[in-house]
Amino acid sequence: MTRKSIEERLAQLDAQRQALKSRLGKQERARDTRRKVLLGALVLHRLGEDKREFDRALREWLQRELPGFLSRPDDKALFDDILANAAQQDEKPLVTTAQNEEI
Repeated sequence: MTRKSIEERLAQLDAQRQALKSRLGKQERARDTRRKVLLGALVLHRLGEDKREFDRALREWLQRELPGFLSRPDDKALFDDILANAAQQDEKPLVTTAQNEEI
């Protein structure tokens, strides 16, 4: 059995180190993705309830922020249900207090 040279052992250790770094990066990306999925699930759950003021405020905030955050049409299409409501609300005429008194 031949002994590996120090250079060969160092190369082997470097390869193991790179493999471990790669695996760590993969674990971190998986954790990040899971966090995003769970947070998104919570937000979508809250949007479906629409019972509390917070739920309505969350929907309004998303309607304001999503159009500027999403740049790709395919991404915007994923949120058509939320963004469509914003467009409908923009089309409705605002009724002021003075107008309410006349009606």
